[in-house]
Amino acid sequence: MRVLLPLMLLKSRTPSYLHLLRIHSSESPNPSTCTTMKNPRLWYNTIMVQGLIGITRHYRSNPKVDFKKLRPMILKRIENRAKYYPVKEMIPVAYDVVRSRSLLIQGVSTLLQVIPIWSCKFCQEVYIGEKGHAIKTCHGYKRHSKNKPHEWIKGGINDILVPVNTFHLKTMFQNVIKHDERFDYNRIPAILELALQAGADFDFDHEGISGNKIECLGVESLSPNDLRVISEGTLNAWEVVRSGVQKLMMVYSAKVCKYCSEVHVGPSGHKARLCGVFKYEKWRGGHFWKKAEVDDLVPEKVVWFRRPQDPVVLEDKWRSFYGHAPAVVDLCTKGGAVAPVKYYCMMKLQGLSADVAFKTR
Repeated sequence: MRVLLPLMLLKSRTPSYLHLLRIHSSESPNPSTCTTMKNPRLWYNTIMVQGLIGITRHYRSNPKVDFKKLRPMILKRIENRAKYYPVKEMIPVAYDVVRSRSLLIQGVSTLLQVIPIWSCKFCQEVYIGEKGHAIKTCHGYKRHSKNKPHEWIKGGINDILVPVNTFHLKTMFQNVIKHDERFDYNRIPAILELALQAGADFDFDHEGISGNKIECLGVESLSPNDLRVISEGTLNAWEVVRSGVQKLMMVYSAKVCKYCSEVHVGPSGHKARLCGVFKYEKWRGGHFWKKAEVDDLVPEKVVWFRRPQDPVVLEDKWRSFYGHAPAVVDLCTKGGAVAPVKYYCMMKLQGLSADVAFKTR
């Protein structure tokens, strides 16, 4: 029996050795077979294609698969999967995330008593400084306008640390939450839910389950050096939280909706029809889940960053000169901390000032 290799399986840069690749199962070796043995690339292609031909030859799809019989086996395998969790190596990481989150909330709350923060009345824009900027980036309520000036009001901690809540699961591999069961489960911060599934055990009341509510330190007796130490500790806690959440998400699954900001921590998303409640695209529809990233659980909240060479109030016509920074990083740098190097490109620290004169041709 003679098997001939297809031309499509040969690489375009490989010479045409088609007459040398004929494999004779019942004939004695010939010079062409010896030539194949001497050429390593040709011999490798011959072996690989023989394996592929054998696989495709014996492959048969079975149309008589009974999924009703497979369902108990699949469910049993899912139940047995729970015994491998939580992963022991990830438990210290979960505790670090919980502790750093508490320090982060406490540090931001303390800094906000010294450094003013402004929030737009009609959009989600936030600015940290003595006065709000004059950059026209307001889109109005539900984006009904475009490129309008902001109307600033006093901001709070939720403008810096955006709360992201999710359903608190009783067990990690429980049944999917249905729409009628949405009020049977509490809503807690997604970071804490991820830490709980990773094996952390803590007091719910102490960690501020209802939101970013932790008593801050008094700032009446704080010196500039103390303020700098608090800023450095807050910035370090921010980096620990983000890096720890990234490590935990490599082991534990988290989902985010494709069309809204709903987050679910668990192997599969819930079936509560809440998509579009806070947006105008849809209304009370089902979520379309995809894999979540770190920014979905710990939003950076990027704001305009004022450098020393910039004017006191950022102007709209020089907006291309100004940099950006995460709100926590901007807040800590104004408190005396030094920003990490990875944010320098975003902040444009070495960029030109807005009042540089340009020559026109």
